[in-house]
Amino acid sequence: MQLEEQKMQPDIRFREAKRIQQSFLATMEKKTLYWLAPRTPLWINSDHLTLLGLLAMAGAGAGYWWARINSMGLAVVILCLAINWLGDSLDGTLARFRNCPRPRYGFYVDHVVDAFGALFLLGGMALSGYMSPFVAGGLLVAYLMLSIEVYLASYTLGDFKISYFKMGPTELRVLLSVGNIAVYFKSMVHLAGRAYRLFDVAGTIGISGMFAILLISVVQNTTKLYRREPLPSVAPVNQGECETVVVVEANG
Repeated sequence: MQLEEQKMQPDIRFREAKRIQQSFLATMEKKTLYWLAPRTPLWINSDHLTLLGLLAMAGAGAGYWWARINSMGLAVVILCLAINWLGDSLDGTLARFRNCPRPRYGFYVDHVVDAFGALFLLGGMALSGYMSPFVAGGLLVAYLMLSIEVYLASYTLGDFKISYFKMGPTELRVLLSVGNIAVYFKSMVHLAGRAYRLFDVAGTIGISGMFAILLISVVQNTTKLYRREPLPSVAPVNQGECETVVVVEANG
């Protein structure tokens, strides 16, 4: 019985990574979420909102697929992106407001959901006719690689960075919605005398930007970690000697 009670108790040794959110809309978004949390019906919990966000992203992908034959699918995407923002952003705020946070569960589930959401969204874009499958696949690869770097940094450094260069998930949703409106009126652009799909141009810029951020982050975080855990000045022969050198250097 005592063993079961110990299993049910939260692990007090777990320390949640510090969230770093410095995007353009962060302050306004935070105020909006704090206003929504106490007004959310009691029968709605954070898991419902997480599921809502995932279904909305699947709906956005379906909207892009439909846009291949009916441009009104672009409007469906915008609506689904707004619903995704509500579910994806409010779930954690609601859990903290109701004093029932689940940091490990929430971090894991939220980001697994984000990965599937990106697959649904970019899969729909690849089928829409507004973006080539090659560019959509490149965006998915870049997004997943950047996500891996963020999660590794969260574990090793304790910093969970949500935004880069003042751009976070909310800003990207707004930017994509504006792009949908632009594509509705003009889906092609001309560069250097050649016609290109607008989303292909924007997607190529997005891929380049994400890989640039990835490389910068890798260099910065690797440098930070190396400074915290440098190699010993004398190469040890075995593990025991390694521990001895580290202790001597720390005492010295």
